[in-house]
Amino acid sequence: MNEAPNIFALKGITKQFPGVTALDHIDLDIRQGEVHILVGENGAGKSSLIKIICGIYALDEGEMYYQGAPYTPQTPLDAIKAGIRVVYQEFNLLPFLSVAENIFFEQLPQNAGLVDFTSLYRKTQSVLDEVGLDVSPKTKVEQLGVAQMQLIEIAKAISSASKVLILDEPTATLTPKEISRLFEIIDRLKRRGVTIIYISHRLQETFEIGDRITVLRNGRKVNTCAIEDVTVPEIVTMMVGKEMGAEYPFEASIQPGKEIFRVENLQIRSSHAPISFNLREGELLGIAGLVGSGRTEAMRAIFGADPKLSGRLFLHDREIHVASPKDAVQNGISLLTEDRKRQGLILDMPCYVNITMTDLTQVSARGLLHHRAEVSAAERLIAELSIKTPSVDKWVRFLSGGNQQKVVLAKWLFRRPTVLIFDEPTRGIDVGAKFEIYTLLWRLAAEGKGIIIVSSDLPELLGICHRIVVFSNWKIAGEVERSDFSQEKILSLAYQEYINHTPLPIREEARP
Repeated sequence: MNEAPNIFALKGITKQFPGVTALDHIDLDIRQGEVHILVGENGAGKSSLIKIICGIYALDEGEMYYQGAPYTPQTPLDAIKAGIRVVYQEFNLLPFLSVAENIFFEQLPQNAGLVDFTSLYRKTQSVLDEVGLDVSPKTKVEQLGVAQMQLIEIAKAISSASKVLILDEPTATLTPKEISRLFEIIDRLKRRGVTIIYISHRLQETFEIGDRITVLRNGRKVNTCAIEDVTVPEIVTMMVGKEMGAEYPFEASIQPGKEIFRVENLQIRSSHAPISFNLREGELLGIAGLVGSGRTEAMRAIFGADPKLSGRLFLHDREIHVASPKDAVQNGISLLTEDRKRQGLILDMPCYVNITMTDLTQVSARGLLHHRAEVSAAERLIAELSIKTPSVDKWVRFLSGGNQQKVVLAKWLFRRPTVLIFDEPTRGIDVGAKFEIYTLLWRLAAEGKGIIIVSSDLPELLGICHRIVVFSNWKIAGEVERSDFSQEKILSLAYQEYINHTPLPIREEARP
């Protein structure tokens, strides 16, 4: 069987930033109609390479050829006109516009010089049905959750007749059902001759859809090979430059102690049942559920970021009153949010400011900040979490997504809380960094901290948690101890409230 012709040929691609060589003479061929997997640790050069292909960055050295002709995009619009679309890990949506306006922003249907909204909503509904998202085309994007925004980005990309589709961590917040739908879409696009460049840290899923895989490490290409000629452990070794142990370490010697935190009859909206659960010292408690099941909203209400109708919180068997995030932090509760850029970081401030801002009393005296103390504390946590940054003065905006996530984690560790709530803690994190975070979670558990982990990655919860509480349609459908863990049991509980084929819920204020 003859190989498909190359749609892309990259030769000697080099890109440097102050103090960092992001790409070091990369040679890469992408074939017409293939699903080409691109993997590597955070900072390996994946995002830089994609931004050069789509015209955001200009290359310093090298040549690019697209469909056999020299290719030198000056702007992202040049790439779009060439038929190259990107679904970024970090969303590029306009929050105050509707779902329909976001999806067809560049090609709004018109009638007599005005937007034809009837046609727009009809076309949008067709695309939403294709990606399996049950929201109104009229819904404002700002009212959607992170996973719903991810599906909007995918819908936006497939709405145009693209020749190349680049997907950057598209499944990071999706449930198994949504991932399955995405893979069906990719298969259909591939059969139409569309080329897919697929970036993911979930290595197992790449073997389900990929044709070839390229591994990057420290800005260099390690290898490109057919997916059937390599295994997950071999890919991991190429990525990190060394062999690693089990993907999900479980410390059987660390067992939960007495109750440390309790939620009683938490009610967020009058139409939803009250929620109650507890957390023990040294416990890793997983929170599972479908997108829209209320798991994130419950954690935000516990933290005081969203209002609640009723409910009581107990820490060390003493009732605490949390009406705002400030109250939660002062009582020793921290929340690592799922949307790090909007809710977790000050992007245009240095690393040391972001890391130490949760407890300025540690780095100040008599009302004055001590710069040396800030820098020293930040340097310690940067080293501890292996955050890749040229210096503590680097603005967080310029770090990779995974390293930004580590900065959010660092700021809460600096505060030294009693209860840590992690919402999608490893979203956009490479396999090596995930292992580091899991190891850190176990270290915190050994210190007696109580840890709540909300994750769309069910194998992750099954791999590292002592117990899993399952949300379904804003209720707790059940909880499962580690001795009874199974993916089938968790999923059956997660779908429990949807057995009558009711639509997946969206936030009430988002309904048109």
